[in-house]
Amino acid sequence: MLLGKYHIVIFKEGRSGSRNLRMRGWFGFAACVLILALIACNVWLARAWLQSRPLADDLANAQRVLEEQRRQLANLTGRIAAVSQDLQRVQRFDSKLRVMMNMEKDPADVGGGMERLSDFSRSYLPLHRQELAARKMQNFLALLSESVRLEEVRQQDLLRALRENRDALASMPSIWPVVGFVSSSFGGRSSPFGRGGQFHKGLDISNRMGTPIMAPAQGTVILAGRDGAYGNSVEINHGGGIITKYGHMQRFSVQNGQWVKRGEVIGYIGMSGRTTGPHLHYEVRLNGVPVNPMRYILE
Repeated sequence: MLLGKYHIVIFKEGRSGSRNLRMRGWFGFAACVLILALIACNVWLARAWLQSRPLADDLANAQRVLEEQRRQLANLTGRIAAVSQDLQRVQRFDSKLRVMMNMEKDPADVGGGMERLSDFSRSYLPLHRQELAARKMQNFLALLSESVRLEEVRQQDLLRALRENRDALASMPSIWPVVGFVSSSFGGRSSPFGRGGQFHKGLDISNRMGTPIMAPAQGTVILAGRDGAYGNSVEINHGGGIITKYGHMQRFSVQNGQWVKRGEVIGYIGMSGRTTGPHLHYEVRLNGVPVNPMRYILE
């Protein structure tokens, strides 16, 4: 009966005539099954949509939490990098003091291990994996903690040496003798008078005429007068084989045999002697040999 043939007659109200439809039973059955399937699919989709709404909210919250964690990690990385830079500055200062006290080698050769620490701040920022970033940060903090402990030990040794050698430290030319900019550094350079290369024995510090020049450490004036190409010059013996020289002065305000203290004005920038402009020629000699003044200046 279900698979039999059916004849359906459709009449329109108020009009004459009718329409006849012929169909088999299986077609109506299939139509009903299709309608029921569509209804079931709609119900299933509606339930899935209702269930996905909390998941979408959870995903949005998780994304906000991850973004906040990324910002916090980036901020923490910046702070760690700043601490690392501060530690490197302390180590450079420590190394320079040790050189001045003849306790260690040149600062340029000290502190290479900190390069591994500074690499972290450059390599972390592009990372997006939280687990990997946290692992790298833990390794970095372990290295930083180790460096801090080592620096504490070094500082204790240095403090003991400084307490035992206060007079020697007071005689070290550890400050800039004049305010200005370095127009010519220590070492090889082209001659400012156009005659090829030459070895520059000190620093040329440029500024206006009459800028005060100060003694960078205590000592005795052993020269205050005219000195050939250096013009008006002053030399100070600081003891321990260290002598500083100041050339091209406009005038000097000390005399031979005078004892000067660190920071005391000894003259003024000028253009005396053989020079191309107003500046101070500043030399440091150790046992008669010119050395780089930057070795002693504490920046």
